[in-house]
Amino acid sequence: MNRVLGFLFLLGLSSIAFAEEKFDSHLPRPLILEYPETHETQLKGLDYDELQLQCSSWRFAVEANNLNPWKTTPPECADYVKDYMTSKAYTFDLERVSIEAGTYARSLQLTGDGMDAWIFDIDETLLSNLPYYTDHGFGLEVFDGREFDKWVEKAAAPAIESSSQLYKDVLGLGFKVFLLTGRSEKQRSVTVENLRNARFQDWDKLILRALEDHGKTATLYKSERRSEMVKEGYRILGNSGDQWSDLLGYTISNRSFKLPNPMYYIP
Repeated sequence: MNRVLGFLFLLGLSSIAFAEEKFDSHLPRPLILEYPETHETQLKGLDYDELQLQCSSWRFAVEANNLNPWKTTPPECADYVKDYMTSKAYTFDLERVSIEAGTYARSLQLTGDGMDAWIFDIDETLLSNLPYYTDHGFGLEVFDGREFDKWVEKAAAPAIESSSQLYKDVLGLGFKVFLLTGRSEKQRSVTVENLRNARFQDWDKLILRALEDHGKTATLYKSERRSEMVKEGYRILGNSGDQWSDLLGYTISNRSFKLPNPMYYIP
């Protein structure tokens, strides 16, 4: 029990330290801070089952947005996150969100005026960057923007299959689809190429960060873009994203659907 309390105490201290840090929102991912040596010492006495429970508890807290802002996967949970992201558990969690979103979408009576909208994020929502993160520690490694941009330029990110099905269902129901991503405007052509390679098409608008959006948090940037949609007369009925910053802020959708992602946090 003392070991568990000590672990949670250190997590609390880490969260306080992170809250005082400023994220560099020019980067598509936050930088990673090293955990203090005392953190690793505290965990040496945990056996495998205890460590699995601790890492499961950490992931649950992350998905519930109870640990924000966080900057790194805990080092002792590196194998846990890797195993989760490459397992059926991750696939099932993705499918569960898409099933619920699809059930909600079909329950709505659209007006037929073309102004009912659904928003999708792109990375880890429509497209999976697991091939990149497989080579970069599943979120444990310090993020290198230039290396990630090289990956983006390949236009090789595969579709998340359950999201692909939801995307098709939403289009078929008559929603206007908006793709709202934190990627830079300069990556428009390669993003379009990747989406088409992954068989996503027929979106109404693809919105990327313009020059004036750099320096804004994702929450503010995406809130502003949603506000513009509403001013144009659109009704945002659904929103799918893997980050809380995709969903929170102002001018939020009638319902939002959070996909799992324990690899990184974007404010």
